[in-house]
Amino acid sequence: MCGIAGILYYKPQQLERWRIENMVEAMRHRGPDANGFFEDGNIQLGHRRLSIIDLSDAADQPMLSDDSRYVIVFNGEIYNFRSLKAMLPDYPFKTQSDTEVILAAYTTWKKDFVHYLKGMFSLAIWDRKEEELILVRDRLGVKPLYLYVNDKCLIFASEIRSILRSGLVSPRLNTPAVKEFLAFQSIGFPLSIIEDIHQLDAGTMLNVKNGRIYKHKYWKPIPDKNNFDFDLNDKQRMRSEIRKRLCNAVEERLISDVPIGAFLSGGIDSSAIVGLMAEVSGQAPQTFTVGMEEASFDESYYASLVARRFGAVHHPILLKPQSLLDELPHALDMMDTPSGDGINSYIISKAVKKAGLTVALSGVGGDELFAGYPLFRRYMRFRKFDLAWNNTGWLRKQLAHVLNGHSTTGKMERIVHFVKSPDSTIEFFYPECRRILTPHLLNKLTNFENSYESLVGFQLQQHRKELESLPLLSQVTVADLLGYTQNTLLKDIDQMSMAVSLEVREPFFDHELVELMLVAPDTHKGHSYPKSLLVESLGNIIPKEIVNRPKQGFVFPWSMWMKRELQSFCAYYLKKIGERPFIKSNELNKYWKRFLEGDTSVRWMEIWLFVVLEYWLEKNGVN
Repeated sequence: MCGIAGILYYKPQQLERWRIENMVEAMRHRGPDANGFFEDGNIQLGHRRLSIIDLSDAADQPMLSDDSRYVIVFNGEIYNFRSLKAMLPDYPFKTQSDTEVILAAYTTWKKDFVHYLKGMFSLAIWDRKEEELILVRDRLGVKPLYLYVNDKCLIFASEIRSILRSGLVSPRLNTPAVKEFLAFQSIGFPLSIIEDIHQLDAGTMLNVKNGRIYKHKYWKPIPDKNNFDFDLNDKQRMRSEIRKRLCNAVEERLISDVPIGAFLSGGIDSSAIVGLMAEVSGQAPQTFTVGMEEASFDESYYASLVARRFGAVHHPILLKPQSLLDELPHALDMMDTPSGDGINSYIISKAVKKAGLTVALSGVGGDELFAGYPLFRRYMRFRKFDLAWNNTGWLRKQLAHVLNGHSTTGKMERIVHFVKSPDSTIEFFYPECRRILTPHLLNKLTNFENSYESLVGFQLQQHRKELESLPLLSQVTVADLLGYTQNTLLKDIDQMSMAVSLEVREPFFDHELVELMLVAPDTHKGHSYPKSLLVESLGNIIPKEIVNRPKQGFVFPWSMWMKRELQSFCAYYLKKIGERPFIKSNELNKYWKRFLEGDTSVRWMEIWLFVVLEYWLEKNGVN
């Protein structure tokens, strides 16, 4: 796990070394073990290294191929690098690293190399002979990659702040991105919070040659059912295949030359990962759980139960409210891009790193693949009325008009939107289920126009025909992979774990497992109990006490804190953001006052997003 950076000028010029050095230094936290630079003609490459595979200096980057034609900087892990290495017997390897395997694969297979890679990665390869730059991001967007392009150069990096440190980009606020952030608590691709800095799409390869840029998708989360050699309706065979692929995903993610642990919440997903770690490794896993004094937010009892079941070396971490609040500024400081979530990831990542580990496995992804969120069931119910929906357009418009007059809450506004939707497909359903500030509330508190448009909604429209060929529950999974999962969940895990130099690996987001789950019939993902297909596929691994317990996420009591310990902190940043031209200060103050007075229609997250946004803008000097 590392940080990568580079500047490609379209025409030869005098290179200024300090620019790439500043970019790399801005990402020191991503790789404290080593740094490296490469300059040649009109390109500069830089790298920060967190040593995990092959700890020797020989595996440092930038790394050149054996014939010195290709140069690579790489962030991530290639989990199948050993099997790939066996497929490349003619390449004269000098290291035991996965980085060199990527170089060998590119030397052998050229741009088809990406189809052989299994892992999480963002990387750049420079062809010194053809003067061509290749940028690639992994299939699911686990590892970030940001770009800035103008008529003179292309700049790329693992983090936004790295690009800003090049001195070639002004930190101007991207207004459409702010609107997206306030609506969805994160910013979807291709935008970023800074004007003219964009995210490279997941599953995308970008080529730059002679100042011209070409981009194509090499993977989409919409698989072909014909790629599977068994009857997808055979539930027993499906369970067997799920177990096999998840076991493989866990086993591959245990490859490391440094100690590995696991996040353990005591829920189904993390318990499954810990159980499989014990099974495939034959060793006692090291597990970490954050416990809290507030009983309603504490999961340590269930986590301890799971740890005992698998003989884990368990590390319970009791966090008191004050210690959490003391960590808050540090967590916010480490956000490369503003997010309404992620503080919890920072807290547990810091605890794992403090215990001496460099790698941890996480159970995130189980809800997305196995229909664990309530919105999956809501969508199934929603689509039951397709026939009535398609034949009642005029009636629904009249009903929406009546309801709109009573639309005083976010819930009612969502109902009105659903009633007015031209149809009941996922592109209209999903964005509203993930929306934090509704268009009406956004318009009330800011000067942004009242609009239901969203980046994920647009992307779902682009894939509408393909999505309709998938089972209904899988349509929600795809929407989440394009939306919340990529833009919030994975982004937060990356920026908050790398803030403390910890690599987090997510077995559920193995692309071969994802492809299988997307073609699994809805009837397999029954809801007799939570995530039954996952539980049944793993046999008796997950204790019954975990399967039958109420679902509880790893969350902090923000609503209480914002009214007490964090009240002055929030008030300060709400006042500051009220001075910005896009905020209706009086309305925001009224909304804040309603929250403090206990108005249950005001959600804490709706306030918190403004606090986080202003903190980030001040920290990064953005106008």
